[in-house]
Amino acid sequence: MAPGSDRNGHEGRRPRRRRVLLLPLPYHGHINPMLRLAAALHDRGLAVTVVHTETRAPDRRSLPAGCELVTVPDGLPPELAASDDIPSFVFALNRNCAAPFRDLLAGALQQEEEEDGGGVACVVADVDWFAPLAAARELGVPALALMTSSAARFRVYLAYPRLCEKGYLPVQESNMDMPVDEHPPLLVRDLQVMMDTSRHVAYASLLAHIVAGVRQSSGLILNTFNAIERTDVEQIRRDTAIPVFPVGPLHMLSPPATAATQKSSLLPEDRSCLEWLNTQLPGSVLFVSFGTLVSIDADELLEVAWGLAASNRPFLWVVRPRLVRGRDSVELPSELLEETRGRGRIVRWAPQEEVLSHPAIGAFLTHCGWNSTLESISRTVPMICKPCGGDQLGTARYVCDVWKVGVRVEVEDKLTRGGIQAAIERLMDGIEGGVVRDRMREMGDVVSKCTMKGGSSDLALQDLVDFIKSS
Repeated sequence: MAPGSDRNGHEGRRPRRRRVLLLPLPYHGHINPMLRLAAALHDRGLAVTVVHTETRAPDRRSLPAGCELVTVPDGLPPELAASDDIPSFVFALNRNCAAPFRDLLAGALQQEEEEDGGGVACVVADVDWFAPLAAARELGVPALALMTSSAARFRVYLAYPRLCEKGYLPVQESNMDMPVDEHPPLLVRDLQVMMDTSRHVAYASLLAHIVAGVRQSSGLILNTFNAIERTDVEQIRRDTAIPVFPVGPLHMLSPPATAATQKSSLLPEDRSCLEWLNTQLPGSVLFVSFGTLVSIDADELLEVAWGLAASNRPFLWVVRPRLVRGRDSVELPSELLEETRGRGRIVRWAPQEEVLSHPAIGAFLTHCGWNSTLESISRTVPMICKPCGGDQLGTARYVCDVWKVGVRVEVEDKLTRGGIQAAIERLMDGIEGGVVRDRMREMGDVVSKCTMKGGSSDLALQDLVDFIKSS
């Protein structure tokens, strides 16, 4: 066969790319890193199809260049999709989408037999998609799982039954400050705090399905980097005996043009806040955001608001719909708005990566979601940590006590405005803040080295691509 020809002798036809099917879980914090992975895989020579549920499906225009979108029916009642019952939501998704996904994959394999070249190389699904991972295996297609939280968090998943056996879980008031000896530096309060027995049982069942699915998969992809989680990554390799690829932070490994233009947010961004930041002094503004999913009590919202007011610092605060538990919209007191007029900017949603990259930003008051944490580290913005639950609790422990790139909002019985104000002053005015900023700059340099050509994350990503192409 002549060079540059296909198997039928047709001149000039390029070989078709091997195709990867990607399945994100329909939460913003899961969709965003999966789309970043899609862009990185496409940039390195793979064809990418994003398979998404009809619930919360992203706009096709938000996908990375060259990637396709296919939706599958999920049959979820709107009230379940809107609830905070995550185990029920995830179990229902797996139950309802297993057959549609299997049919989609079987159809793609049939098409592969009828066409020359290309074909489905593998499936990459969020770790929560245990049923589609199983369907791929049954059809003989390699299936990789993506963990969108930290490696340390996945180790908690793996150890969950043992943590229950040892009495750490379900969490009791009496053992909140007990060290988890098997997982330093975590305290019991840093684990999933569910004192309701039925919810604890449901969550434990979900994690058992997730871990079983990953153990039977062809490999695990982690949105992390060796410099901060090498020990956890190596422990996961030993515990699972499958290939593990630490390819993070994914937002830094996406092609530059894609990372700048991709709009994967499920909420409309208020870009006017960037113009407002242009009017502020370098390092003077506190950015405040609790992510897309977290809800807080109305009293907590007011304490945050008055703490920001008392700090006398300029701030940019994301107050999104449903930030307050049980309310679709949020209204702040007129007297607070008057007091902060001119130095406080409140928006429904912001282009977070661009905000964190702005020279006016001096600190980030955050819930410590994993995406926000990685973005803050990569932009060298020190953090004020106010975790609200789930993996945020453990991440805050690492941020403050291990990596030392943030300070914690001290909460005793409840969140107070004084606690918010004190944390802001510690980080933005005090000696401790100077130490944290120096440490964060060092961490930023480490991230840059990991993601540059030949860095550990760049090499792990190429190992992943080679692994997929060889499947």
